[in-house]
Amino acid sequence: MKVNKCLNCNKELIGRFDKKYCDAYCKSAYQYKRNKENEPSFYVAVDKQLKLNRKILKQYNKAGKATVRAATIIDKGFNPNFFTHFWKNKKGDVYLFNYEYGFLKTKENNNAKFILIKWQDYMSKN
Repeated sequence: MKVNKCLNCNKELIGRFDKKYCDAYCKSAYQYKRNKENEPSFYVAVDKQLKLNRKILKQYNKAGKATVRAATIIDKGFNPNFFTHFWKNKKGDVYLFNYEYGFLKTKENNNAKFILIKWQDYMSKN
């Protein structure tokens, strides 16, 4: 007769023949270790970047509108290729948003900059 052992702690299992873990803690610990070893899924990587972008935009836009050098926030981990939605103003400028914080890439005195804004109710009506 084959003796099954817990996949996490290697303790001998008692009970059902198809049992894999000795308790809920070992099951959870095993799944956690396995997930940590695997590469993060595309969804997880994108979600993480969107949240980081939001955090950075919020940090540099305390007043609702601000201008910041592109290098400043890119050095903090901001990636302008990841955004949740966009808004186009009447001038035709397209602001990209990470949740409620938006940005527009611009150039001022030959320096790449971002104009930062916060989502406003009137933007929904556009």
